[in-house]
Amino acid sequence: MSTLTKFSAIPYTGPAPTNRNPYIPSDVAVHDARGAALAEKLQHAAMQQETGQDLPTFIVEKSAIVNVLTVLRDHPELRFTMPLDCWGVDYPRREKRFDVLYQLYSLQNNERVRLKVMVGEDESIDSGINVFKGLDWFEREVWDMFGIRFDGHPNLRRILTHEAFQGHPLRKDYDPAQRWLLTEKDVAQLTPVIDDRFKDVDTDFERVTLNLGPSHPATHGTLRIVVTLDGETIIGADQEIGYLHRCFEKMSETHTYQQVIPFTDRLNYCSAIINNVGYCLTVEKLLGIEAPARAQHVRLMLSEFMRIADHLVCIGTNLVDMGALTNFWYLFQPREEIYGLIEACCGARLLPSYLRIGGLAVDVPTDFLQNAQRLVDMIPKYIDDVEKLVDRNKVFLDRVVGVAPISPEDAIAYGFTGPCLRACGVPFDVRKSNPYIGYETYDFDVPIAEGGDTYARYLVRMEEMRQSLRILQQAIDRGLPEGPVMVDNPYVALPPKEKVYNEMESLIYHFKLIMHGIQPPVGEAYFQVEGGNGELGFHVVSDGTKNPYRVRVRPPCFAIYQAFGKMITGQTIPDAVAALGSLNIIAGELDH
Repeated sequence: MSTLTKFSAIPYTGPAPTNRNPYIPSDVAVHDARGAALAEKLQHAAMQQETGQDLPTFIVEKSAIVNVLTVLRDHPELRFTMPLDCWGVDYPRREKRFDVLYQLYSLQNNERVRLKVMVGEDESIDSGINVFKGLDWFEREVWDMFGIRFDGHPNLRRILTHEAFQGHPLRKDYDPAQRWLLTEKDVAQLTPVIDDRFKDVDTDFERVTLNLGPSHPATHGTLRIVVTLDGETIIGADQEIGYLHRCFEKMSETHTYQQVIPFTDRLNYCSAIINNVGYCLTVEKLLGIEAPARAQHVRLMLSEFMRIADHLVCIGTNLVDMGALTNFWYLFQPREEIYGLIEACCGARLLPSYLRIGGLAVDVPTDFLQNAQRLVDMIPKYIDDVEKLVDRNKVFLDRVVGVAPISPEDAIAYGFTGPCLRACGVPFDVRKSNPYIGYETYDFDVPIAEGGDTYARYLVRMEEMRQSLRILQQAIDRGLPEGPVMVDNPYVALPPKEKVYNEMESLIYHFKLIMHGIQPPVGEAYFQVEGGNGELGFHVVSDGTKNPYRVRVRPPCFAIYQAFGKMITGQTIPDAVAALGSLNIIAGELDH
């Protein structure tokens, strides 16, 4: 059982923030200079710097990728210990058809690095799973979506599509309209392998293999968890996803940049506006524009309200799983009130699609700040009431303290971010380390806990809601900046209707945007925000046309959920249910 101390809300004590203003073109020179410094420090013959990027970027020889990953992880002055992402891009006309990209993060220095490996259609690449545990599912996804094999991967099989699926859907020559149905005949041929993995485990009982999900109320979505039990103890576990694969990244390639925004809503649908913010900031970074101050202020406020709503859902439903139903009613009332505020802004609630590239769809209502203040005054009482109900409740504490712990080292190696990482005592928060939309001007703390267990994750989220309220009060006190909520750029924003009806130039701009859409310059950009579950990042590649060439989402709970089997081994089924809810796995984000 882990030892746990109650949260400590602390000022950010990590390295100095970076990327305060991602729109300054000179940032490219800064990243190029830092890339050159890294190259000089590493002196690795297999790494060649790629200049002109938004992050220090290196092209790595295929045969050396494992060595380069190891060097970056272990170098005492660099310590790129967190594998944030691994994904692919298809360039079918190029001799080396695929790029396999890695993004690593250094908690020690608060910096990121991007690696690119060019791989031919019939070539494979060495697996990096022995360097970073968190590359397991990411490599499986690259195999599933692009057909790139990773030599040495212990379980290289499909992860988002079913085993009877044919082809690799994110290849450019794959027909977006093609469907492959999973029939009963196919299911019969797919033999589960999990039970065989634990056949040599010593036991005094008959081993039992048990399925939780994919349709089960405790799994909070279409997740399948297969556990092998020795009596009541879980001696082995594996988890399977893909039952709700949304094809977000493929759909983004067949729609315009603005049309992708509603798709982002459906990632983490419990805090949809934060998804909008992350995607819009990425495209704005590509375009070299910045939304007006009024729009940025509203974006920040709604992001914090959405963060609170996300935590309310996580904690409320998790407590229901443990039998504490009353708390659900306490926590869902402020959630409904928050959705009322969103509805007043744009007419929608759960999936608002309120943001636009360059700003907001429409301005907020005149009583926006008054309604926001009412919520900020109201919500603390509900948080306090729930704490009174559960914080000293012996049944609750028995269900959460010491349950499904993970060490800080393992959490970092798996790519944990957000509340689940901060529950391990690691104070990493994108709003502090890489501030955006003005977060650097707000006074708030980063709650952390020790123990990395289910109780720690509960404590961190409870305090994070209070810190969000603290941010919101400061935003309300400052008031809304005057001015528009959409950038004044005819290549991004539709002209006002009265000008379209009366000016030929405005009519032409309107026609061009409707017919040809926003067309960012050729290039690529990554931007990260602090989502409800951790770092939510988007990597967008533009070929200069109206449709994104590639949109990659870095969903935080994808990295977190792959560690779940390890976390519940040695626990019981009730422990697994309590732990799963504390991870806040959102199926739309997981099955992106």
